Amino acid sequence: MKIYEKAPAKINLLLDVKRKREDGFHEVEMIMTMVDLADRLEMEELPRDTIIISSQAGYIPLDEKNLAFQAARLIKDRYNVRKGVYIHLDKKIPVAAGLAGGSSDAAATLRGLNRLWGLGISEEELCELGAELGSDVPFCVTGGTAIARGRGEKLERISNPPQCWVILAKPPINVSTADVYGKLRANELKQHPSTSDMLSAISSGSFAGICTYLGNVLETVTLQLHPEVLQMKEIMHRLGADGVLMSGSGPTVFGLVSKEAKVSRIYNGLRGFCKEVYVVRMLT
Repeated sequence: MKIYEKAPAKINLLLDVKRKREDGFHEVEMIMTMVDLADRLEMEELPRDTIIISSQAGYIPLDEKNLAFQAARLIKDRYNVRKGVYIHLDKKIPVAAGLAGGSSDAAATLRGLNRLWGLGISEEELCELGAELGSDVPFCVTGGTAIARGRGEKLERISNPPQCWVILAKPPINVSTADVYGKLRANELKQHPSTSDMLSAISSGSFAGICTYLGNVLETVTLQLHPEVLQMKEIMHRLGADGVLMSGSGPTVFGLVSKEAKVSRIYNGLRGFCKEVYVVRMLT
């Protein structure tokens, strides 16, 4: 039997950091939603007790450095599964892009192996397992749109934003999330995005309000370290995107666009500066 799972990318409509915690993590408040750019995973049971991962992408690790591998090992160890699994990862989400591709792969692996082996693990338990793998994994387990608090593992489901086009552009650089958080001076941040205003805009279905209240405090670090991310934001604004923000720790920049007539112009304009450009929809 083969199990198939889709692993969508996420974007942050809002990312705020409240403080540095005593345990070394940061206290965050994020509003996240998913877009229709996705990796696809195929899982098949193996008779021997092993984990094998393959992928058409030549640039990702296929061993214990891969989050999907870690997810498979965690679920096997925790539930005493003595069977093996072969996972093929069809990679579409850019790596180290601020789109939670690795986290979504891990979440899809947890969901898929729960089905493959008939383990009967609840969604809440899957989220707890996911939190052991990474801060974005619990959200990727549940999907939809949510506020994430704590270090990202405390989730509150909210209504989905109104449907729109999302244009993603990843400059040809990789950004280390650990480096960005390491350089962030959370206690010295002078401006914070307004979670309450963004929630009001989403609940009322106001596309203009969502574009107005987009915010990400990690831009204060990444835009200084990587000026090409700032340049990508400026180009996207100039081409006519309604709302523009860096996702996660970057470097991917997304533009929200309400009118389809604008999409091809923005896409073609960005392609002159950047190879990795994607036009997708929100998964609402």
